[in-house]
Amino acid sequence: MSDSGKAIARLFNIDAQGYDAARRNLVPCFDSFYTSALDIIGDWSGGRAPAPLEVLDLGAGTGLFSAMVMGRVPQARLHLIDVSDAMLAEARRRFAGAAAANVSFEVRDYTAGSLGGPWDLVVSALSIHHSEDGAKRALLQRVFEALRPGGLFLNADRVRGPTPAAEARYRRLWEEQVLASGVDQREYERAVERMRYDRSARLGDQLEWLRAAGFIEVDCAFKQWRFAVYFGLRPQGIGGG
Repeated sequence: MSDSGKAIARLFNIDAQGYDAARRNLVPCFDSFYTSALDIIGDWSGGRAPAPLEVLDLGAGTGLFSAMVMGRVPQARLHLIDVSDAMLAEARRRFAGAAAANVSFEVRDYTAGSLGGPWDLVVSALSIHHSEDGAKRALLQRVFEALRPGGLFLNADRVRGPTPAAEARYRRLWEEQVLASGVDQREYERAVERMRYDRSARLGDQLEWLRAAGFIEVDCAFKQWRFAVYFGLRPQGIGGG
């Protein structure tokens, strides 16, 4: 694991227990952001045969988004990967009970090594932006190769502004909205500390990287300032593995 990966793991291990409580404050467009992602998944899965979907969640954290996916697609079997063992401990608690039989967990850095599969659906939320651009591009290629034909990749993440002025605007508006939400000052400071490790890329670049990796129907379903949901499909007739 890289030094930055180790630093990120330490930060998220520290913040794991209180991480979910501040999500709505720290993601001002929380409902629209996640609902857009789930609508894409629901529309895509509605056109598939009614069989269990094999789902990989990259940087799954506490399992917040995975739980939403399972709520929308109950037949899913999920595998959660995250670099933080403390975050995945929270995810294990979230999925304790009847759902546990359909959820597995793996503590590791997903930017290296096999992604396994083949998967029907690969998702990520608020995670990939921690990687350098070269690692993002390599990951998208590995995701493509790990998907089954017709499989969907969806990323709900933070993006960088297309210009320095836009990026400054994104940061200023985020700070204004978050502070106005009544977020606990400590949670705000921890979020700012984690953002030191952000390596967000421009949305347009990431859409092009998806196309270059071989994805089709590449699109952005939602964008509000620094928060965006984008996706792509692996074409039918090209084997995954």
